Amino acid sequence: MPFPLQLETLLGKPLMFVVFGVIGFFFGFVLESAGFGNSKKLAAQFYFRELTVLKVMFGAIVTAMVLIFITVGLGILDFSQLWVNPTYLASGIVGGLIMGVGFIIGGFCPGTSLVAMATRKLDGLFFVLGVLFGIFVFGETVEYYWDWWNNAGYMGRITIYEWLDVPAGVVVVGVVLMALFMFWGAEQLERIFGGRDLSKEPRWRRYAAVGLAAFAVSVLVIGAPTTEQKYARIAATKDAALAGREVQIQPGELLETIANDTLKVVLLDVRPEAEYNQFHIAGARNVPLAAIPTVAPELLVQQAPNTVFVLASNDEGAATEAWKILSAESVPNVYILEGGVNQWIATFGQEEGGIVQVATPSGDDTLCWTFPAALGDRFQAADPDPHAWQLEFTPKIKLQIKRDKSGGGCG
Repeated sequence: MPFPLQLETLLGKPLMFVVFGVIGFFFGFVLESAGFGNSKKLAAQFYFRELTVLKVMFGAIVTAMVLIFITVGLGILDFSQLWVNPTYLASGIVGGLIMGVGFIIGGFCPGTSLVAMATRKLDGLFFVLGVLFGIFVFGETVEYYWDWWNNAGYMGRITIYEWLDVPAGVVVVGVVLMALFMFWGAEQLERIFGGRDLSKEPRWRRYAAVGLAAFAVSVLVIGAPTTEQKYARIAATKDAALAGREVQIQPGELLETIANDTLKVVLLDVRPEAEYNQFHIAGARNVPLAAIPTVAPELLVQQAPNTVFVLASNDEGAATEAWKILSAESVPNVYILEGGVNQWIATFGQEEGGIVQVATPSGDDTLCWTFPAALGDRFQAADPDPHAWQLEFTPKIKLQIKRDKSGGGCG
């Protein structure tokens, strides 16, 4: 199973917090050792005298980016399981400007102010108090601009390569080249405004730059794994679940789950639009099989943790293929309607006038019923009363809670 590891599952919650605490301690230790607890050093970047902060932070960003996408390309890391902060363009720009002005005036960002306070620096303490006061003011006033804060420029979970519709490796190479140019430019500014003697700088940094660029190019060469490759890595487990009928839920369980107020059911009808228009279960969303890969990212990040996804086709063929795609993309809580729409109608619609069975299900995803008209979900069988049916079934749904965001912010 690709990373990331679920530390709470592996170690338990107490040890997980111990690991987080150790990581946080050493992160703060490194910041202080680099001089980032000194507001004068931090503020010097805005006067172009010392741009250590820019070089360290940008260096950490591009190093992490390169390592992430190399491991993604090699199948070690599952990128879909990493938290990517949703983009709120308008509020992000305004918030960035406010933080930037505060950084210039106070000489700290939130993370470095905590480091300064921990080392008993008075300016760090006052900056932290200012941050806490700002949080309080925000919490008391956010109701007045809630809609703008949550909706203005909202783009969801989006990355630069998705926005540009180019391979991830292209963006990785571009960002690394931009970073290397910025590093070179930062040293020139330090030489001009800070009187820095570049001849005394270590020569290994040039080799590091070449190595970083080479790793970035390797991301482009390796590429990102396809959905088929992702599924191949989990095929042994997933195929066993299919063969063991662990993910095929009976119509009775689906009806009961829809009526369960503690769960949110997203029913995806993967049949062609024409068949969907003839008859579909009430509340089903038509997403033809070919479109499933394009909606997988949306399903992964934009649903509540108690969401259950159920796939339906005429029999189970197309729904099973869609299940494999969503499983490969790490969408949790995905199930298949057993027997598909054919079995649903056989269970709830045989006595409804006008619906006539014209064939026996053969497993080739053929619709085995005819209808007096293409009424979609306006048939009684499309929306049966859960209180009127008492069906026996073996429960299959086991809710897996998605991992929530782990936080964000600057160092």
